[in-house]
Amino acid sequence: MALKINKLSEHIGAEIREIDLNLDQSPETIALINQAWFDNIILLFRGQHLDAERQLVVTSWFGEPGKVARPKKFHPKGYDKLPEGIMLISNIRENGEPIGALPDGEMMFHHDMMHAELPHKATMLNAVEIPSHGGNTLFASGYAAYDTLPDELRLPLEGRKAFHHYNYGSVQKGDNKGTPAFSESVHPVFRTHDNTGKKAIYVNRLMTEGVVDMDQDQATKLLNAVFDHAEEARFVYEHEWRVGDLLLWDNRCSMHARTDFPETERRLLLRTTVLGDAKPF
Repeated sequence: MALKINKLSEHIGAEIREIDLNLDQSPETIALINQAWFDNIILLFRGQHLDAERQLVVTSWFGEPGKVARPKKFHPKGYDKLPEGIMLISNIRENGEPIGALPDGEMMFHHDMMHAELPHKATMLNAVEIPSHGGNTLFASGYAAYDTLPDELRLPLEGRKAFHHYNYGSVQKGDNKGTPAFSESVHPVFRTHDNTGKKAIYVNRLMTEGVVDMDQDQATKLLNAVFDHAEEARFVYEHEWRVGDLLLWDNRCSMHARTDFPETERRLLLRTTVLGDAKPF
């Protein structure tokens, strides 16, 4: 079948229409969807209403589903009710405790699982309950940001590696809202995508701490300028969620952020990831 594809912005994002992901798809259709993902970085499917088990099946079209990263003792209690590989993103509370991760507030731009030695290559979110406004997700193209990066920023960082640190559950750098559990990693500042061969900026404001073998003051100045460039509106698609939306994005060549939303209104999304095929290079 030919996919019905509608681009969402100039540099990032496409909606695939008139497809029911609750139905099994042919290998040929799955291959076309994968190619559309490589071409557009993020894919949107509206009106899907998948349960957790079906979401894991759809996730597997893009590779091996990942496991929930944080140590089990730090899982919200809602995790015990889910199939392995499903994470709740939710501000819903039972007896005063959130049932999911990342419950509240605005979240800085970041790449999912960048803090791991082998980062997960994709994330999928499935909207179950959405507040009346806010909680939008902003996606920025690392390709477009790299291609337009001024030489005075690119050349000092080309071929270098950056150091990343993340406390699980933190939404703003240094907010002290995360758990005691954390993860750290070192990866190239500019990453080559292992499917497309294109380069993308692979540092972000939430997780990146410095550049290996570079003076911290110099690194901080360069990185802050790169963050400002990579977060420019011209590279960004902002997604307003609807119940039933299913969104897949490529963590190798994009970063994302979240806008604030009313803490008095329920928000619930099911999150899955796809394991990486290769260490960043």
